[in-house]
Amino acid sequence: MRVSPPASPGGLLGSDADPSEFVVDVRQVHKHFLLGKRQVPALRGVSLRGRRGRVTGLIGPDGAGKTTLLRLIAGLLAPDAGEVWVLGRDATHDSLNVQSVLSYMPQRFGLYEDLTVIENLELYADLQRVSRAHRRERYQELLHMTGLGPFTRRLAGRLSGGMKQKLGLACTLVRTPELLLLDEPTVGVDPLSRRELWSIVNRLVRESGVSVFMSTLYLDEAEQCDEVVILHQGEVLDQDEPQAFRERMQGRSWTVEVEGVRPRALQARLAQSPGILDAVVQDDRVRLISEAGTAPEADRLLDDLRGVVLKSVEPRFEDSFIALLRTRIPEVDLGMAQPERDKSLPHSEVSTSPASGRSTAAPVIEVRNVQRRFGEFYAVRGVSFQVERGEVFGLLGANGAGKSTMFRMLCGLLPPSAGSLSVAGVDVRRAASDARARLGYMSQRFSLYGYLSVRQNLNFFSSAYGLAGRRRAGRIAWALEQFQLGPLASSTSADLPLGYKQRLALACALMHEPEILFLDEPTSGVDPLARREFWRRINELAERRVTVLVTTHFLEEAEYCDRLAVMASGTILALGTPAEVKRLAGSSPSRPLGMEEAFIHLIEQSVPGGGTS
Repeated sequence: MRVSPPASPGGLLGSDADPSEFVVDVRQVHKHFLLGKRQVPALRGVSLRGRRGRVTGLIGPDGAGKTTLLRLIAGLLAPDAGEVWVLGRDATHDSLNVQSVLSYMPQRFGLYEDLTVIENLELYADLQRVSRAHRRERYQELLHMTGLGPFTRRLAGRLSGGMKQKLGLACTLVRTPELLLLDEPTVGVDPLSRRELWSIVNRLVRESGVSVFMSTLYLDEAEQCDEVVILHQGEVLDQDEPQAFRERMQGRSWTVEVEGVRPRALQARLAQSPGILDAVVQDDRVRLISEAGTAPEADRLLDDLRGVVLKSVEPRFEDSFIALLRTRIPEVDLGMAQPERDKSLPHSEVSTSPASGRSTAAPVIEVRNVQRRFGEFYAVRGVSFQVERGEVFGLLGANGAGKSTMFRMLCGLLPPSAGSLSVAGVDVRRAASDARARLGYMSQRFSLYGYLSVRQNLNFFSSAYGLAGRRRAGRIAWALEQFQLGPLASSTSADLPLGYKQRLALACALMHEPEILFLDEPTSGVDPLARREFWRRINELAERRVTVLVTTHFLEEAEYCDRLAVMASGTILALGTPAEVKRLAGSSPSRPLGMEEAFIHLIEQSVPGGGTS
């Protein structure tokens, strides 16, 4: 039954708009959840609208309420107060009718990993009551659109992250919906897969008139939306088109560079400058956001350095997002404040002196012609590289490129089929346990024990690393203070926001003061604020001569690395500094490439025919 909603009481898009224009109309919605004996607010008086035939993006830090809002729109939750209207239907009291006209793709894609690709499609077709007569044609269309045609008999659990993402979307679309809800669909997948998903979404909107609501942690994806809603702690801060957000930032976005000085070192210092709201490394420079009405001056930003080049640049959506949070929510942690120095680590003052040439000391990590076979399949083939002390070395690659296999071999968890690996001077093939004692490892899923408290996790990991007595107690106290975990010491780690899980996982990896830190997709799934804080900490560790090996799908983070290796099909395509890698991809002064453009260009060049499959 279709029921027209009553006239909307104002709202962000105006009270005089025709209600039929909107696929979603949320009015003063409140939602709480019970956590133990506490009521935790998820949404507080949220009002917003989404227009037909458009992509509306939901943006916000961890705990902003994005997933709760999508589940309310899908009729899977009921609000404590307020109204949710979807396509003219009351999502609270007419949820079955609402669910008959929309499709919802949750986080982690909602797949059954012990079923094949075609069996997953069949299951979803049964659930959505798609007639047998229409299935064959629809499957062929979806398999062609997602590139999954050759893999119909493969188990979903054996697909790469990008392929799982596309299968999840195909299952969601076995019946073409009027409204498509996507909850962080691109988390944990590589840039190529992200681009392919956006191509599919745009095609649905353009050719089928589908309206889309999607949450995302990628602020560059927000720029591709027709409209963006910014949420924070359960409240709507603003809603507008990306271009409008950018226009508000005119005259407040800048880049700074000093010849011969590492951008990472400049960023650590510029982040503390008066009048600066944000400082991040981008394209071999530092990108700044200044306070409203304040224009930075080159000779005052870095008054002890010569040749400071300060340029005004066009703003991007990310600049507006960060500035909004800093001005509207002044206490929000953007990772700008430096933590108290950790005196337990080797001391090396953060310096903006020009980086010296390559070290003549023995490399801390050495990989020589390493191979790893699984039957006839080569996951890694003929890989060689070295990493020096205090270097941040990045491994980049599409899903299935061999990065995680390389990590597991370096950690001594998987023996190589051929070649040699040395970590801290120890042959990993002969003394894997000795090598592991010298490194800390933080996995993509953080490897925490969810049923243990924060303090119990720290106690367990310090014990596993052989710490006891006063040293163990001292390191636990260090972690609680250094990572601001003290107030949460008794909280169960499964109940922590994702950003705090990340802090705890990093603290656990550092309990035994390793000289080498392995980070496997450490910022996957966390918001831009948590990523800033995380890299602030990693930069400080590197300045103290801790060696860091990291994989990431956020290619703007690759700019923080001293050197990169780009992998595809188990081999290295490019090796060098971020600037060198971009030049290898064809970047030039007349045609500069960003890191993501360079990465995609290198991967496409490596595939016969220029494809991306």
